[in-house]
Amino acid sequence: MSETISQYGTQYHIGPVYTEPMPDRTRTAASTRGPAAQPSLRERTRDAMRAEVIEVAFRLFAEQGFDKTTVEQIAAQAGLSRTTFFRYFGTKDEIVLGKFAELGQGLAAALAARPARERPWVSLRRAFDLITVASADDTEQALKLMRLLGEACALMTRNWEKAQGWQSQLAPEIARRLGAGADHPDDPRAPALVASAIACLDAATDAWTAGNGSTPLSVLLDRAMGALGPVGT
Repeated sequence: MSETISQYGTQYHIGPVYTEPMPDRTRTAASTRGPAAQPSLRERTRDAMRAEVIEVAFRLFAEQGFDKTTVEQIAAQAGLSRTTFFRYFGTKDEIVLGKFAELGQGLAAALAARPARERPWVSLRRAFDLITVASADDTEQALKLMRLLGEACALMTRNWEKAQGWQSQLAPEIARRLGAGADHPDDPRAPALVASAIACLDAATDAWTAGNGSTPLSVLLDRAMGALGPVGT
């Protein structure tokens, strides 16, 4: 799998389905559509509009705070009606949490791209580079996001749901590396490792925001995860 991290997206390259000609009557619909299904124009338009709304919303959040920013303000600044806004986001919270969902997909792709023989704990740490590098590139914006989550009390419970989503996205790859796939649901090692890594990331992020970003997040994460196991190669 090859991976391109841009807006936390991933590109997949799929080879031919058949190696020799087959009679038309035996071909499935999937085999005649080409190597990979491309997003429709409607899907691309929807994604572009969601991205624009997120950008507008975060600007308003930074200026006014999360609680003081209304759906009506976000919709107006984005050139949408209130009704149209709700076609893209069910609630105001989803604007923030949608970012976490995208990030979870990026983390899963980064984890899958790590060397097969690398220790799972190290692979998890290196997958989190997706977050630490972004925080170093734009510390001010990243701090605003973390503080937004801290101040928006309504998001805290759903932030936990985000972590559970990351757990389900990362644990299968760790289980595969440990030789404990779906056939071993009674093996607790993969979920334990992923939950511990996410807890370390949360602890490092809390320390980072408390220190106003004075110590790089990558350093704090190394300390947190290093307390449980080696994170070097």
